[in-house]
Amino acid sequence: MMTKRDSLRTKITRMVQEAKNASQSMALIKASVKNSLLRKMAKALIAHKDYIIRENKKDVRAGIAQRLSKALIDRLTLDEKRVKGMAQCLLDTAAVKDPVGEVMDVIKRPNGLVIKKVRTPIGVVGIIYESRPNVTSDCIGLCLKSGNSVILKGGKEAFHSNKAIYTVLRKSLRKSAVPEGALQLVSSIDRAAVHILLQQDGYVDLIVPRGGEGLIRFIADNTRIPVIKHYKGVCHTYVAKDADLTMAQKICFNAKAQRPGVCNAMETMLVHRDCARRFLPKMIGAFLKAGVEIRGCPMTRQIVKKGIKAATVKDWSEEYLDMILSVKVVNSLQEAIGHINTYGSRHSDAIVTRNRKEAGQFLKSVDSACLYVNASTRFTDGYEFGFGAEVGISTDKLHVRGPMALEGLTTYKYEIFGKGQIRQ
Repeated sequence: MMTKRDSLRTKITRMVQEAKNASQSMALIKASVKNSLLRKMAKALIAHKDYIIRENKKDVRAGIAQRLSKALIDRLTLDEKRVKGMAQCLLDTAAVKDPVGEVMDVIKRPNGLVIKKVRTPIGVVGIIYESRPNVTSDCIGLCLKSGNSVILKGGKEAFHSNKAIYTVLRKSLRKSAVPEGALQLVSSIDRAAVHILLQQDGYVDLIVPRGGEGLIRFIADNTRIPVIKHYKGVCHTYVAKDADLTMAQKICFNAKAQRPGVCNAMETMLVHRDCARRFLPKMIGAFLKAGVEIRGCPMTRQIVKKGIKAATVKDWSEEYLDMILSVKVVNSLQEAIGHINTYGSRHSDAIVTRNRKEAGQFLKSVDSACLYVNASTRFTDGYEFGFGAEVGISTDKLHVRGPMALEGLTTYKYEIFGKGQIRQ
């Protein structure tokens, strides 16, 4: 007798087989056909926005009942503006150059062989994610444009939202050259579904997890499929002694408070001691007024005596994803760099300074995927980088780093042309 687990395994195995079969024809589809499909999908999102928002409200109500944090509820919530933003991401992805078939290099050998290095799709990409339903449409658009099949496994928090978005977009595949098997959603909320998907190394070529550190570590520890990772986003802004303090206040406030529940939000603010007494009172006042909890080092608490909790060593490596900020006064650029490289997550870090030499040293010395001079870390995003969208942010060093968009969803192969050459 087939158990519930056996039935789920059979269903997921069939999905990944269909996705693998579909991937073999995806690389052959012309860019114009893919772009037309993405534009059709964007129109479908707008046409069905009321249905998507209605289904999303079911998830939001459940999240509130489960007492999810305000930041998580914000990530979960869809309104008309956000649905339009999802549609725009699809349109932007359609407008970006198709990487598939791009000749990356041509090598001409003395024996007459011509070797071409050519971009090609990865194949089947599995996306495992938590509470952000816009990931569903963003990843569908990016994977289809880059010639890959995609298998989506969203979290239970966004169950109704993900299913609604997927249903709307999958209908767009009808009468198109893209096989329906190229787009799959594992809709089960059974935790076993993730385990089963992670065992499909014969069919799935890459896993991209999007969520908290616990999810990402679990996935990396439980599969033989290559995984693109960023465990967390402990992002820093260092206000140097030569900083324009008005600019620094705007940058720091934006990096922390504009949307605190995302991985590119600032979690620690470092301030040089020479400007700390001029900068911190006004800056921390603005944060406290906005509802940000401050956890400061002894010097920070000496300068601003009220409303600040004492920071612990644990705070320096904490990803709050909330209206909480660690603040530390440092004695030098070298101390700031050392702190970031010790406690950071290699995600996104910024320096605010008018000193070009210090800016250059910061860029060379901090080991992070994205480094900013006089700008907010909130720009670490495929859309903001002009990539159309992203499937995630990678803090790995191979094979992709930073916002992972179309090029990150490709690999390459060598095509060798000869005239009868044989090796002697």
